[in-house]
Amino acid sequence: MTESLKQHPVLVVDFGAQYAQLIARRVREAKVYSEVVPHETSAADLLAKEPAAIILSGGPSSVYEEGAPELQAELLEAGVPVFGMCYGFQSMVQALGGTVERTGLREYGSTRARIADRESTLFNGQPEDQSVWMSHGDSVIEAPEGMRVTATTSGAPVAAFEDDERRLYGVQWHPEVMHSTFGQRVLENFLLRGAGLSADWTASNVVDDQVAAIREQVGEDRVLCALSGGVDSSVAAALVQRAVGDQLTCVFVDHGLLRQGEAEQVEQEFVAATGVDLVVVDAKEQFLGALAGVTEPEAKRKIIGREFIRVFEQAARDVVEDRGDAEHPVKWLVQGTLYPDVVESGGGSGAANIKSHHNVGGLPDDLQFSLVEPLRALFKDEVRQVGRELGVPDPIVDRQPFPGPGLGIRIIGEVTETNLDILRRADAIAREELTQAGLDKEIWQCPVVLLADVRSVGVQGDGRTYGHPVVLRPVSSEDAMTADWTRVPYDVLAQISTRITNEVEEVNRVVLDVTSKPPGTIEWE
Repeated sequence: MTESLKQHPVLVVDFGAQYAQLIARRVREAKVYSEVVPHETSAADLLAKEPAAIILSGGPSSVYEEGAPELQAELLEAGVPVFGMCYGFQSMVQALGGTVERTGLREYGSTRARIADRESTLFNGQPEDQSVWMSHGDSVIEAPEGMRVTATTSGAPVAAFEDDERRLYGVQWHPEVMHSTFGQRVLENFLLRGAGLSADWTASNVVDDQVAAIREQVGEDRVLCALSGGVDSSVAAALVQRAVGDQLTCVFVDHGLLRQGEAEQVEQEFVAATGVDLVVVDAKEQFLGALAGVTEPEAKRKIIGREFIRVFEQAARDVVEDRGDAEHPVKWLVQGTLYPDVVESGGGSGAANIKSHHNVGGLPDDLQFSLVEPLRALFKDEVRQVGRELGVPDPIVDRQPFPGPGLGIRIIGEVTETNLDILRRADAIAREELTQAGLDKEIWQCPVVLLADVRSVGVQGDGRTYGHPVVLRPVSSEDAMTADWTRVPYDVLAQISTRITNEVEEVNRVVLDVTSKPPGTIEWE
């Protein structure tokens, strides 16, 4: 995003918490911009970002463990509002001279907290007794000098403190999770009352901000957009078109890895809604040829990413030739990269590389375009809000996420025309039945996975079969950083299973994936 919205971010210092990204989302829900930074970042570098406030996340360590993350005292002395949660709370206590001890009174899960001051900055107007989500073995038994204790629990005599003069605040629990019933209000009280911030991170402001940024970045050059028809690329394209108009050409690559009827839907719906200049490239043979014999998931992703870029390079040359605009060559490639893509691909110090996304970690080193990634700082729900602000039709904005590498990463085994045909038919049945049952709004995403390398014995038509299993993976999520499997009604699952095994003769077994994220990812590959 541009400087106008990013110049004074709320920094979430990640001490190894599983919820660090969730904290950032909750801050944005309060209409304040936030970024996650690793705890290894020096105090000087953190303060150089001129943060409007700093939030210290939880973490799995004890403040007394050897090698445990340490809070740099300079952050508490810089005059920047600071809010500590769980481990971050205890690290503040230790840095300020309070006392943290292992009392033997551990608290995990839902806990009752008693609010000592219902007019305080954090707890203004809240009930005296409330449920909070705890996860700690150490406890604060003595608050630092100058801190006013504003909440207690049975296992934590100091469960929250506040110092309005120094604008330092903390709670022992996790206000970012929904199990803390007043957690969002506590967080918003810190941001708006304690730190005095303005709630100006809105879809309309993001649009204005990005339009200005894109115009400045692109100038008069021509731009290509990698349009898949999904939410991310469609909103990215709409943003860039708002910024530079007919300098943009959208390229839709039919790589042969799309779902049933998807190519036609993209051409009809998106062009009708936006009037964008669209070029359709039929690259089925190119992609399937490159994927022949390949079964390793990361290799598939990288091959698909490489072939995408090669297609765009040729499309760029064609656009210049066809439009007669040699003075303004295509220098820029728009991609719908999101914040979770960056995090999962190891973006930034301390982030684990879970898998390479085709638009982050799968790009070739000799990329001939510079990237325009207007959604790189956004979570999926924010992208949908921006899309609505831009007038992108609801059928596109509300579409379930679909990976850029397409069905290529939903086939466990080799990607062949035969396997793609099997998976398309099974996927179409699952989507049709879920829509018929009115479950589209409840399900974030429902990948259907073909286990092409697996066969099992079955009985169909009084005869023995040796067919493939397919896996249904319905999940519920807010931003894809975490997810839980969706409890689809049994009768709907039964109907999907019956139809697939009856109508897709190569499949004789339908199974349900009931794994959350973590430990599993949403996609299988």
